Amino acid sequence: MKVSVVGSGAWGTALAIRLCKNGHDVTMWTFEKDLIPEMETTRRNPRLPGATLPEGLKISGDYACIRGSRLVVMASPSFPMRSVCRGAAPYIDETAVVVSVTKGIEDGTCNRMSQIVAEETGHKVVVLTGPSHAEEVSLDIPTGLLAACEDQALAEFVQDAFMSENLRVYTSSDPVGAELGAALKNVIALCAGICDGLGHGDNTKAMLMTRGLTELARLGVAMGANRETFTGLSGVGDLIVTCTSMHSRNRRAGILIGQGKDVQTAMKEVGAVVEGYYAAKSAWALAQKMGVEMPITEAAYKVLYEGLSAKDMTHELLMRRKKAESEDAGWL
Repeated sequence: MKVSVVGSGAWGTALAIRLCKNGHDVTMWTFEKDLIPEMETTRRNPRLPGATLPEGLKISGDYACIRGSRLVVMASPSFPMRSVCRGAAPYIDETAVVVSVTKGIEDGTCNRMSQIVAEETGHKVVVLTGPSHAEEVSLDIPTGLLAACEDQALAEFVQDAFMSENLRVYTSSDPVGAELGAALKNVIALCAGICDGLGHGDNTKAMLMTRGLTELARLGVAMGANRETFTGLSGVGDLIVTCTSMHSRNRRAGILIGQGKDVQTAMKEVGAVVEGYYAAKSAWALAQKMGVEMPITEAAYKVLYEGLSAKDMTHELLMRRKKAESEDAGWL
């Protein structure tokens, strides 16, 4: 079938490669029109330098390339997602299935990415997410993803489009939990990197990841998500891969901050979008709006936007009031 991938970053490129290998007729739209001749000639994308672009993959800088696509994959970074959707919307067929693969929360509105896509395109949206480094997916390293939508038929359509011998896709009816887990774990991963940069050990990271997952689930449940979703691929799975791998831009940025680099310098050195930076601001606003306690997210916000030092972040978290691990300890 005809497929359009809207966005030529590392993740969009990896998914475009996978869809081509699955036999689909794929066009990848890019904002960076000046890179098109290079990509067409070398069959390489500087955003994902280790991968080879299939000969059948077409590249375009014109939104009109979307017209006639049965499947439209929205893969823009989070911060320009709304404007990209507005540009793409007039060319998306009424019968097209639209997928959001970006992990993030919109600044100001606190909307999830699928909400933005739905608002701007008028389509019901499937969320595709999970523990997935673009570098590994593009090299056919076995990976598991989650296709989440309230509409089972749409989730299964996306499952069928992406499934391969090295990419296993599960379905879910909980897009709220799937997206929140995927977006907000970037904040925890950035903090995990800070711990690495400070020289803390495995004990510290295990505590941070576990308590971070607790607060993500707490927010998710308050927003109507299923708690069980956070123990799955888009929750604990995505948290593990992002907090422990050097493929993770969020972890790498956190390491630099922990080593003493200022926030903007750290992000420039990473050389690509650090979604956790944007997610921290939106997540903290969302926590306040929902009245949910999220101490790690709050600490990340203070480091990234208020100048709190990485060392003081650790002290602030460790010196919080004592409490039981579970909010319902079961004691009478």
